[in-house]
Amino acid sequence: MQMQKCFFSPMEQWSGLVGLSLSYALALTSTQVFLSRWYSNLASYVISAERIKQFMHIPPEPPAIVEDNRPPSTRPTKGRIDFLDLKIKYRPNAPLILKGITCSVLEGTKVGVVGRIGSGKTTLISALFHLVEPCRGQVIIDDINICSIGLKDLRSKLSIIPREPTLFKGSVRTNLDPLGLYSYDEIWKALEKCQLKDTISILPNLLDSSVSDEGENWSMGQRQLFCLGRVLLRRNRILVLDEATASIDSATDAILQRIIRGEFSNCTVITVAHRVPTVLDSDMVMVLSFGELVEYDQPSRLMQTNSSFAKLVAEYWSSSRRSSLQKLDTYH
Repeated sequence: MQMQKCFFSPMEQWSGLVGLSLSYALALTSTQVFLSRWYSNLASYVISAERIKQFMHIPPEPPAIVEDNRPPSTRPTKGRIDFLDLKIKYRPNAPLILKGITCSVLEGTKVGVVGRIGSGKTTLISALFHLVEPCRGQVIIDDINICSIGLKDLRSKLSIIPREPTLFKGSVRTNLDPLGLYSYDEIWKALEKCQLKDTISILPNLLDSSVSDEGENWSMGQRQLFCLGRVLLRRNRILVLDEATASIDSATDAILQRIIRGEFSNCTVITVAHRVPTVLDSDMVMVLSFGELVEYDQPSRLMQTNSSFAKLVAEYWSSSRRSSLQKLDTYH
């Protein structure tokens, strides 16, 4: 019995090879995805171990309380701040970030700190809260060197509204008063002053209403007003605004500035400005450039001269006008 030969046309042969190639390609893709995911997880685990080793060798912070040198519980009573030849670097072999800042912030004055990116504005605020150790110079608050007292005694007497507001998982009350130091009525008064009373009074649980992790169930403006409520409860003599209006709208910014001017009229307020016009009504303006203090005077005087502050204001209004025109062109 003769066997019949099977002949395939060239098109059939090519179609078979294409099908075989596609089947292998799909298998190879799945293997590649698995290997990439496995390699990424391995890299994450190695980095985690590296970070743990790094954290083990981080030098500890100064003590929270120095028993031999505790300031009175009423300090600071004035709120005067003196920076004396302040020099700061983040590592021993790194260049100086602040290069000898010397100036005085009188009690009860409103000071705006402006400068371009990398000028040292945030580092100056970090030095005030003793987050970094000065390599030279001092920060004096009411005749007390902040490096000579404990961190708890220092930071508990300073208030700050940070650039990015932070809320914790819990209730409205625990976010405003985490240590339980204030009464029910005091918290409601603070909420009324920071424009949150109407919002919280319509909630079913009132002060026991829930706050999700990082405050995701509240808007950015409301989170910033929460931070303002904490500050209003503590009523410290020194308040720091670390670009507090950088991530909120102009309406909330106006509310924030109005409340600060009214409630902290007798306090020392230091504002790190993101929007330059927010410091035009300050008593003094501090202009930093590459870690150096280039100008420190009243804003009205600086605006009358060809100063660095006047140039910053002109650049801000020019960029604002340009962005407004671009939005108008896009709308039309």
